[in-house]
Amino acid sequence: MSPDILCLGEPMLEFNQQPGGSYLPGHGGDTSNCAISAARQGARVGYVTHIGADTFGKSFMELWAGEGIDTSTVKQVTDAHTGVYFVTHGANGHEFSYMRAGSASSRMGPDDLPLDALKAAKILHVSGISQGISALAADAVFAAIDTVRSAGGKVSYDTNLRLKLWPLQRARAVIHAAVAQCDIALPGLDDARQLTGLEDPEAIADFYLRLGAGVVALTLGEDGTLVATAEERRRIKGRRVEAVDATGAGDTFDGAFLARLVAGDDPFQAARYANAAAALSTQGYGAIAPIPRAAAVEAFLAEE
Repeated sequence: MSPDILCLGEPMLEFNQQPGGSYLPGHGGDTSNCAISAARQGARVGYVTHIGADTFGKSFMELWAGEGIDTSTVKQVTDAHTGVYFVTHGANGHEFSYMRAGSASSRMGPDDLPLDALKAAKILHVSGISQGISALAADAVFAAIDTVRSAGGKVSYDTNLRLKLWPLQRARAVIHAAVAQCDIALPGLDDARQLTGLEDPEAIADFYLRLGAGVVALTLGEDGTLVATAEERRRIKGRRVEAVDATGAGDTFDGAFLARLVAGDDPFQAARYANAAAALSTQGYGAIAPIPRAAAVEAFLAEE
């Protein structure tokens, strides 16, 4: 069966700083993390990208296969490399350093899109990073959005602002143009404040609803999530845990949220589940290993 959720973007090999200063290799990339999170909650998921025909690219193919993710829309190319990033931890949280210039994913354009797979998807998930890696990639995301929506599917967009990729003015213009064409907006509070110039979460939710999103799930860190539609809004409380690394928490939220929507939950039920999944994901190091599976999330929710 074809995937219900297709994620499009750039996977990156991760080197995550450990106590003592050594680096643990792993896998990352926001939309790849989202795909794995959704798959671990039981959703049928596929990934759309170009990666290098290199050791790092091979490791991603093995990772996705092990997670049950459809890789028929992944292309390995010989003329570009798979991206790499480093995560360091300090008093102000985690910091990212990238080696992604000229990566295979950044060279994927509209003509490279798997149109049949996009037309069959229930939800396409993309992000600000999917578009920020290159102008060509930004065009590919817009073309993918058009294809999915024309076929009756929905589009999910995480603003995921990375100012190391592009200046704020361009990021704001491109991201808001994309959100205006999406059905599900998944901004984080810090990013949304920079993008919108607004401080109040309620005002930010109104902003994204006015742009055209049908559902806004604004993540508020430990304070949970503000979920808003045109008819209703609720603050869904966060879950408290002993967190050690929040590297992939937002991506875990995205994947769990989309998986529960596909399973039939309303946005408020989906956010309650996704809050729990994101909280659990902060209890280990790295973007992938701590992402919980459905049984662990359900057990955590039962503790309330």
